[in-house]
Amino acid sequence: MNNIIRILILAIIGGLIGYITNVIAIKLIFRPINPIKIPILNIEIIGMIPKRKTEIAINIAKVVEEQFISVDEITDNIITEQDKQHIIDYIKVRVKLILSEKMTLIPSTIRNLVQNYVSEIIEDEIREGIDELSEEMIIKTKNRINIKEIIENKINELDLYELETIILQIVKNELRHIEVLGLILGFFIGIVQGIITIFI
Repeated sequence: MNNIIRILILAIIGGLIGYITNVIAIKLIFRPINPIKIPILNIEIIGMIPKRKTEIAINIAKVVEEQFISVDEITDNIITEQDKQHIIDYIKVRVKLILSEKMTLIPSTIRNLVQNYVSEIIEDEIREGIDELSEEMIIKTKNRINIKEIIENKINELDLYELETIILQIVKNELRHIEVLGLILGFFIGIVQGIITIFI
C-alpha cells in the first residue's frame, strides 16, 4: 500500500512539474516583452518573439509572398476581359446618347449609320486603348506593390502585446494541448520513477 501511495505521489508531482514546465516554456516564447538585465551574471532575459520580431516578420512575409500571394496573381485580376467589355459597352451607350441629342435634326437613317460606325470604331479603337492602359497599369502596379515589404512592415508595426494576443488566438488550442501533454508525460514519468524506487 505504501508503494502504491509513493508511486501515486511521484506521479502527481511529475505531472505538476511537466505541466508547469510547459506553461512556463510557452510564456517564455512571449515574455518578458521588455529585456530584463541580470547585472551580476551579465545576462539579458527577453522572450523569443520580442527578441526575434524583425526576423520573424521577414520570414512570415517571405513565406506569404512565395507560397500564398504573388503580385502576378493580384494583377491578373485587376482588369478582366469582362471589365473591358463593360467599359466598352458603357462608352457605346454614352456616345449613342450624345449623338442622339446632338443629331436631332439629322434624318434617323443617317443618324443610325453614324451611330453604328461610331460603335464599330469604339469596339476596335477603345478595346486596343484599354488593352494598352491595362498593361501599363499592371506594370506600374507590379513596380509599386511589394507584398513582402507590406507584410513585414505591418508585423513590425504591431505592438508586441497585440502580436502576442494574435498568435495566442491562432494557436490557443495547440498550446493547451502542449500543456496537457506535459501533465500526462510528467505523470507517467512519475509512475516509472516510483516503480524504479521500489526495486532499488
